[in-house]
Amino acid sequence: MPFLPMQGARAATRSSSSRSLVLCLVAAAAGFAAAARAQDAVPLPASPAYPAAAPTAAPGPARAPVFAPSSALPAAVDAALRAAKLPASSVTALVVDAGAQQGARLAWQAQALVNPASIMKLVTTYAALENLGPAYTWQTRVYLTGPIRNGVLEGDLVIQGGGDPGLVVEKLWLLMRRVQGLGIRTIAGSILLDRAAFSLPAHDAGAFDGEPLRPYNASPDALLVNFKSQVYTFVPQPAAPGATAYAAVHAEPPLAGVEVPGLVPLSNEPCGDWRAALQADFSSPQAVRWNGRYPAACGEKSWPLAYADPATFTARAVLGLWQGLGGTLLGEVRDGLAPAGLAPVFSQGSQSLAETIRDVNKFSNNVMAQHVFLSLSLPLPTQPGAAAQPRFAASYDLSRRALARWWQFRFPGSEVPVADNGAGLSREARLSAEGLGRMLQEAYRSPLQPEFMASLPIVGVDGTLRRNRSGVSGHLKTGTLRDASGVAGYVLGDSGRTYVVIMIANDPNAAAVRPAYDALMAWAARDGGPQ
Repeated sequence: MPFLPMQGARAATRSSSSRSLVLCLVAAAAGFAAAARAQDAVPLPASPAYPAAAPTAAPGPARAPVFAPSSALPAAVDAALRAAKLPASSVTALVVDAGAQQGARLAWQAQALVNPASIMKLVTTYAALENLGPAYTWQTRVYLTGPIRNGVLEGDLVIQGGGDPGLVVEKLWLLMRRVQGLGIRTIAGSILLDRAAFSLPAHDAGAFDGEPLRPYNASPDALLVNFKSQVYTFVPQPAAPGATAYAAVHAEPPLAGVEVPGLVPLSNEPCGDWRAALQADFSSPQAVRWNGRYPAACGEKSWPLAYADPATFTARAVLGLWQGLGGTLLGEVRDGLAPAGLAPVFSQGSQSLAETIRDVNKFSNNVMAQHVFLSLSLPLPTQPGAAAQPRFAASYDLSRRALARWWQFRFPGSEVPVADNGAGLSREARLSAEGLGRMLQEAYRSPLQPEFMASLPIVGVDGTLRRNRSGVSGHLKTGTLRDASGVAGYVLGDSGRTYVVIMIANDPNAAAVRPAYDALMAWAARDGGPQ
């Protein structure tokens, strides 16, 4: 039966990031255009494994399927789809041994190109592991354009972003402390923010789904600070009998020039929808207002929100932290470039790629995934004695070309995924279960398998599958948009074999596919081993 066309999708994805405040933001971050015309002719950065761009295959006759098509879905899966009122023609599914070259146990419409939602992150993260290496890190460099005399920097402080996806407030605080460790208390010039590592189109945070304050809609930035988001923490305070009780409000990071009331009155109402009870007003980026009350029954709660004026967020956060550390700035915080030929005074490294993709896949963090994707077209570090590489910025277009080159080399004859921004937060992204299945098989046989598999949510334990009660043992990635939903990864069978399992639905009722993919995972696990 023909695969139903994908309907217009509205994001329902939710994502997250790493620890403490980061975990709060990561949970909130649940997580398009060509780059500047001037970059169209720029060569891709050389890859040691794939040095030449593969030509795009010309349209031709339909390919023979890699996995022999199945005539029917397993009975339990078919029953779950019927109960969910999802036609079998709206799903694609694949179950194949992860470690052996043999026929698939199930290949249902596996060649169909579908919108995978956040399952696209599997392609992005594995491509990054192979092309960049699990130990790859992003560097944030700091430059001084003048001398330091008596605690005064007689020049500008330049912070050059290298694309670190996890430059959260704690790391920025450490960076500013290192600046003070150089003996700087006053900056006579300005603080310049160098974002030139990425070349990105204009971004409307509300364009995708009308939710501009959701952290998952934050845009990438070569100097991305705290996902361009603040976290408001509400803590009820004790009060004397008869006195008005309040919750203390803490905003992190502090933003220079932004007023956030430090107290909000408490109510005796049940916790319920406490965000709505606050009657928050974010209409002015410079002044947050709490027009309601906070239910005391809620105890301590945190609310991560993308800043309403994202273009000024990094400047406000940098100045707010610098002032909070007692530093003085005589100039301003603005965009600028590190002077050519000037060596950095220090460089602050990110966590490794292997650690980063755990946040990307376990919590489906969209902006981090886009950073990983964009990094596919960042110039590789120059080796000692090597010729200087051309200077150019990473872009979506260059990264799509890099991904296509890698895919055509590694999986010849397989349809190249339409990656768009690499995160799956897209209406245009497409891939086939057949192509994804081949990649997951290759990843399972790769020396990179431990790092890749460890990045996936464990069924019933963590990440986006922590509440799954299917009882299956597996590592799988979920994906959800309004009209696309599914799961892909690895399931351990009763026999001890590991299977690649994929099911993706494209349908206005796609969210109802979850019982069906649970049934498919259970069917894959029952492979004739001990019961």
